[in-house]
Amino acid sequence: MYPVYTAILAAAVTGYAPVALARRVSRGVPLNVRERLGLKWHEPPARPVGWIHAVSVGEAIAAAPLVEGLRRTWPALPLVVSTVTETGARVVRERFEGLAGHRYFPLDFPGAARRVIASIEPAFFVCMETELWPNLLRTLAAYGVPAMIANGRLSDRSFQRYRLIRGAMRRVLGDITVFAMQSDEDARRVIALGAPPERVVVTGNLKHEPLPDPAGATDLWHRLLGLAAGQPVWIAGSTHRGEDEAVLEAHRRALAARPDLVLVLAPRHPERVNDVMKLVAAAGFAGVRRSELPT
Repeated sequence: MYPVYTAILAAAVTGYAPVALARRVSRGVPLNVRERLGLKWHEPPARPVGWIHAVSVGEAIAAAPLVEGLRRTWPALPLVVSTVTETGARVVRERFEGLAGHRYFPLDFPGAARRVIASIEPAFFVCMETELWPNLLRTLAAYGVPAMIANGRLSDRSFQRYRLIRGAMRRVLGDITVFAMQSDEDARRVIALGAPPERVVVTGNLKHEPLPDPAGATDLWHRLLGLAAGQPVWIAGSTHRGEDEAVLEAHRRALAARPDLVLVLAPRHPERVNDVMKLVAAAGFAGVRRSELPT
């Protein structure tokens, strides 16, 4: 099974390479190839590290209670949070500064998995949601590193797909020590795919347990944005290409009723900021980047 999976992955990565290169050239999206292949040197840790994987922004935010809880319980335990996307990396660096370091998650080839695991020296591995990387999980199990799925879920679509390869899934799931699933239905589904029932628990959704904002955060943002007391603000977050124009038109119409209304527009991919700023200017609005605000 594993050689076939690795061959399919290699073909997929090879096929995607021209797209990734085009994004690198046209939008400046970093590739992080050396780190994702485990070839980038990192300072060896002084002790085993707690490794949490959060693929992108949503998972990184959801991991906040977990990171905070681990830090309170084991303050001497070094923590690393890995991501796949640059936007996820930015969230980790900003939200977990002083709490956890950041790494890019390896491509799921056996050699890359071995090199990254040897570099991190994990005491345990926690994967947010239900990302299943067979070679990495197999290598962790071979090294005796316990692996956990946290905030696990299985959508209807994912469940139906995994059922088609249930035999292979049983082997992959056998390398996971604990499945902390969001709901009873998620637990039932992962057991149906081959997870040992005694390893499955229902913990609810970590996204429903956000950490409170730091004291004074609201006042700080009011000052950064130059807002008057009681001035209305609306936020269009995680926008994709083609959506910003509709947001700007809605803002124009809303200004007719509330001339003091402020729009915070946050594109899903930071590399689109230049394009979004051009749209803002073309719509006749004065825009300012987050990076240009005083700190």
